[in-house]
Amino acid sequence: MKTRYKMTLAYDGHLFHGFQSQPHQRTIQKTIEAALIKMTKGEMVPIEGSGRTDAGVHAYDQVIHFDYPGNKIAAERMIYALNSMMPLDIIFKKCEIVDPSFHVRYSAKGKWYRYRMSLDRFVDPFKRFYTGHYPYPIDVEKIKIAAQDLVGTHDFTSFAASGGQIKNKVRTMYYTDVNFDQEANELIFDFICSGFLYNMVRILVGTLLEIGNGKRLVNDIPRIIKAKDRNQVRETAQANGLYLYHVFYEDIPIKYRQDSK
Repeated sequence: MKTRYKMTLAYDGHLFHGFQSQPHQRTIQKTIEAALIKMTKGEMVPIEGSGRTDAGVHAYDQVIHFDYPGNKIAAERMIYALNSMMPLDIIFKKCEIVDPSFHVRYSAKGKWYRYRMSLDRFVDPFKRFYTGHYPYPIDVEKIKIAAQDLVGTHDFTSFAASGGQIKNKVRTMYYTDVNFDQEANELIFDFICSGFLYNMVRILVGTLLEIGNGKRLVNDIPRIIKAKDRNQVRETAQANGLYLYHVFYEDIPIKYRQDSK
């Protein structure tokens, strides 16, 4: 008898080599599965993640599921047990017992990624693992205008890094937002999409920064999308400014549905 658990966690990705297990590397998946092996006294419990964040990428709300063998453990006890074995750079925030038909990736309706880009002239030692760095002049209004051209259903081939295994690159971008945090001197990029391709957010950010810097025209996004050619965009923002912010398992709230306006 197995019980399926859905768990939401946050992590600081700086000292992890990404989410997915890799030989001889510290990863999120390996760390959690090692704790579950201790709980089951030796039985392997594979976990599934809603997304495979890369090395250095962080998460406010990553979601996993796993099938726990033996007696059912109450959700509050499961979250307590796992948190008691986690390193300080991972914390579980929510736990639910779900139907076996639930799948953390296939049941998702969309994902929200946030990117923080420092505009400081020099790299701040206290930000260097948690923001990207872009010390060049930018026009924020141009970036805001250009980001709206991403909204809607498009083939995002031009914004997918080589190495991704997904052939169908059509996605629906529900929402984009770009804000300047004056106090922190940071640009905050938000993207909510039906799904994201390999390095897609980081490539989008790099392209929007080029527009803000005047290296590209403000209306260049539709041309890039139509080209379906990765060679049209070469910039990729640093991994350390990227955060998996939320995973939607219900319909995307109407306030985030710019594509339907």
